[in-house]
Amino acid sequence: MFKNIKRLAGFIGEYKKASILSPVIVALEVVMECLIPFFTADLITYVETGDKSQLLTKGIVTFVENNISTNSLAVTGFYCGILIIMALCSLSFGALAGIYCSTASCGFAKNLRRELFNKSQEFAFENIDKFSTSSLVTRLTTDVTNVQQSFMMIIRTAIRSPLMFLFSIIMAFIRGGKMAFVFVVVIPILLFGLITVARKAMPIFKKVFKKYDTLNASVQENVHGMRVVKSFVREDYESDKFQKASDDVASDFTRADKILAFNNPVMLLCMYTVMTCLCLFGSRLIVSSDNTIFRIGDFSALLTYGMQILMSLMMLSMIFVMITMSSESARRICEVLNEETTIKNPENPIYEVKSGDIDFNNVKFKYAQRAEKYALCDINLHIKSGQTVGIIGGTGSSKSSLIQLIPRLYDVTEGSVLVGGVDVRNYDIVSLRDAVSVVLQKNILFSGTIKENLRWGNENATDEEMERVCKLACADEFIQGFPDKYDTYIEQGGTNVSGGQKQRLCIARALLKKPKILILDDSTSAVDTRTDALIRKAMREEIPDTTKIIIAQRISSVEDADVIIILDDGKVVGIGNHDSLLASNAIYKEIYESQTKGAKMS
Repeated sequence: MFKNIKRLAGFIGEYKKASILSPVIVALEVVMECLIPFFTADLITYVETGDKSQLLTKGIVTFVENNISTNSLAVTGFYCGILIIMALCSLSFGALAGIYCSTASCGFAKNLRRELFNKSQEFAFENIDKFSTSSLVTRLTTDVTNVQQSFMMIIRTAIRSPLMFLFSIIMAFIRGGKMAFVFVVVIPILLFGLITVARKAMPIFKKVFKKYDTLNASVQENVHGMRVVKSFVREDYESDKFQKASDDVASDFTRADKILAFNNPVMLLCMYTVMTCLCLFGSRLIVSSDNTIFRIGDFSALLTYGMQILMSLMMLSMIFVMITMSSESARRICEVLNEETTIKNPENPIYEVKSGDIDFNNVKFKYAQRAEKYALCDINLHIKSGQTVGIIGGTGSSKSSLIQLIPRLYDVTEGSVLVGGVDVRNYDIVSLRDAVSVVLQKNILFSGTIKENLRWGNENATDEEMERVCKLACADEFIQGFPDKYDTYIEQGGTNVSGGQKQRLCIARALLKKPKILILDDSTSAVDTRTDALIRKAMREEIPDTTKIIIAQRISSVEDADVIIILDDGKVVGIGNHDSLLASNAIYKEIYESQTKGAKMS
């Protein structure tokens, strides 16, 4: 826990001044609040007896009598003025502490969220797979909010409550003498009760955050797959799934709140017990001593200090619970911050990719070290720059896994992958990925105009360059049909364009990078065969020096490739051109015949 606190403290950053001023000003506020009952007690005593010898602040009366007036109303007015000034100071200090506390806590949360987001951007796919998307979202939102609330309490309430408790105890003994021992008796009882309640609630809070991940996952899946949900009329099923996850979270919080509900009665029981004892013994002492040993003013101050002491303990118990809950959030946040990306730049990286040559040498790959089975095994491939390579294989044959090793989205487990004659692990990651354009199987467009989406490929691209690549990707035709053309706004996820249009925009975006290697991972599956053929023809004629790797389910998409690779269960089971594979490879022949027969039947 202390390591996590030390780790998170570094994100206070430029808000150190506000973080320091907040507790300092809180301390001044507490001093004012504790002095007010002290002076009020002497005012009551003076009004009641008119005898300054019984006052602990008799110097004030002497000052007024010597410099202002001997009239008792002048003394009373001076006391009232002091109390008003103290109240205004306390109010001002409280407001300033709130401003500085809010500034520091919100700034701290901003820095923490930014670092978490930046850290997740650095992660390799392997790291993201470890946490899951929904868990990262929970850590960026709920967990950061919990830590922010705790930080706010630490620099304000956690300073205020102990100081208020300490000063009130001191003042209670100064004003009430032995009568203040009633607090000493009840405080251990109250502390025992409150700590017991908090400890019972701790394990529940530790479990609930994993359930938050499940809840967020349910929401994310439902929103992302809304069209599928509606097309299969599964709204009721999804609602029930969400309701179950929501009820699970609510159930845990309800259990915790039921336990924490004992805080209030325990505090009230102790408070009223103290007040009863003070009223019983205090009034008897006032009467029996004829208001000489214990005065009404002192009695009033003790009641006020008693409330302050008990409220301080109540707040400390709530702080303890909040910090307990947020300590689990802090641990989850530090898990992300301390996670080292599995893919790092070498000490002396190479920044230039000279060609599009690709070599797989005895490559083996699995997604996690603990995995028993290799996703790819004994891969040996040699692709020359400018070649068009097709990759065919059944579902689960690890076609996507193979191509993700080229831009180093994953690292090989054994063997090596070379691009331009250099091991990809020796390249600067940015330089390597700038030289390799990948249009993944799941095409993603971001909210913004078509131009803004295309400029992900090249932020400095001109309008002419964008039109050129869109013509290559057969996208210009439908773009010109939009009222706003290239300024057409794309909704989040590209929901206002068809699947085929989305694929063509993603291909155009990839071409805008002017890559040495272009990888199309089943990225023309949503376009018709004619458009598919036109795209391949344009790429063959317009970018002959770029190595083109096409993963496809349709034979027609790869039959004119220079080399076709057949994958099965993570292994290469055939290499050749269309004619040679049709004659010698059973898998390729089976796929070809099934598609050809299907085409004839249709």
